[in-house]
Amino acid sequence: MRHLLRRLDSWLFALLLLLGAGAIGYLGNRYAHQWDWTANGRTSLSSASRAVLAALDGPVQIVSYASPQGNLRQAIAGFVQRYQQVKPDLSLRFVDPQLDPGKMRELGITVDGALIVHYRGREQRLDELSEESLTNALERLIRGDDRVVAFVTGDGERNADGKANADLGTFMSQLEQRGMRAVPLNFAQVSAVPQHTDLVVLASPSVPLAPSAVQALVTYVQDGGNLLWLSDPDNHDLGLQPLAKALGVRVLPGVLVDGSGAALGLHDPRMIALGDYPLNAITRGFTLTTLFPQVSALARVAQPGDWAVVPFLRSSAQSWTEFKPIDNSKPSEIRFDAALGELKGPLDFGFALSRLSPSPDKSEQRAVVIGDGDFLSNTYLGNGGNRALGERVFDWLLGDDKLVNLPPRGAPDRLLQISQGELNGLSFGFLIALPLLLLLVGGVIVWRRRRR
Repeated sequence: MRHLLRRLDSWLFALLLLLGAGAIGYLGNRYAHQWDWTANGRTSLSSASRAVLAALDGPVQIVSYASPQGNLRQAIAGFVQRYQQVKPDLSLRFVDPQLDPGKMRELGITVDGALIVHYRGREQRLDELSEESLTNALERLIRGDDRVVAFVTGDGERNADGKANADLGTFMSQLEQRGMRAVPLNFAQVSAVPQHTDLVVLASPSVPLAPSAVQALVTYVQDGGNLLWLSDPDNHDLGLQPLAKALGVRVLPGVLVDGSGAALGLHDPRMIALGDYPLNAITRGFTLTTLFPQVSALARVAQPGDWAVVPFLRSSAQSWTEFKPIDNSKPSEIRFDAALGELKGPLDFGFALSRLSPSPDKSEQRAVVIGDGDFLSNTYLGNGGNRALGERVFDWLLGDDKLVNLPPRGAPDRLLQISQGELNGLSFGFLIALPLLLLLVGGVIVWRRRRR
């Protein structure tokens, strides 16, 4: 009798286990819930995507041209659902591309599963299913038409699509995904800035500009055009004084050095690291650390005018403008010398300028002058918040205020920074200590078995 009860108990346990597994499977198919424990919730919608959805103040429709065969539609619906949880008025509709091949050719649909996103009479097409591509498409819809950014060329400026260390190709390729289009502007070929140019960028020329080119830039500014001027310590005297006068700023001589950088591990005093910024529309809520390799200090010039000039980049109190050549092998010789006319910090090296636009096409004109162009170059773009700050500068200059304060993209812990001692400890542990421990455990097991 006792044996029978034990067998019944075992069968009852097995039955309850099967029922429990079936109930879990049924509930798992009927109800979906997920938890995201990663930093910044990276396996769910990022904070940047949520901010873009919050900036959309109307319904969004996504049309997916996906074949009903297979699991593609299910994958697309599950992906879009993450956006719908944040923005309920974002809808998804499927169209079978095989029902109307002529319409597919007219729309240019060549990929099964292609998406077309509609918002306020505008649309963006996507051939890739990823959060980055969809969020960028939504951001372009907020921005409207692609913004034309003209880069002055022909005078040794940084190349907008170049791959050299000093060029801006990496940064501009990322901006193009967000709805900006870079075009060259060579004043040897044209006499004025073309119409419908949203922004002109003068990125660190290395040779003097022709007087006609400088005058074309001055005229562009006087007519209400938006301008970004990146200056460097070794090219502040290139005949650009008329442009500086039109903006009411002056590039100070010398290179800005900062003695506080040694505490951050910077061995070159010319590298300026910032983690605190003057309050400005560009830097509001911005807390990332940025790195500026070689900086020219800037000053405001008192003159009649209606520019509102606000600093947004400022060095520390331990900084000054150094006039002598810098030799990092002799740090004791790098010191402040007031007798030479060097200026003690804190010193501004980034100005945001705005005023009522003289052009009837827009209400406000904006300009930015920064005493460094290296921070957006291919070499230094990945340092800290350099890319995020550059994006804020361009968004503000183009008048896309909704996009200026978007959270920076990317994870905060993608890089593991360890000292050489910690690296040696890890190497010793995995290459020596752990194998020895396994050998010891194996030896103990063999010894115990032989004793039996």
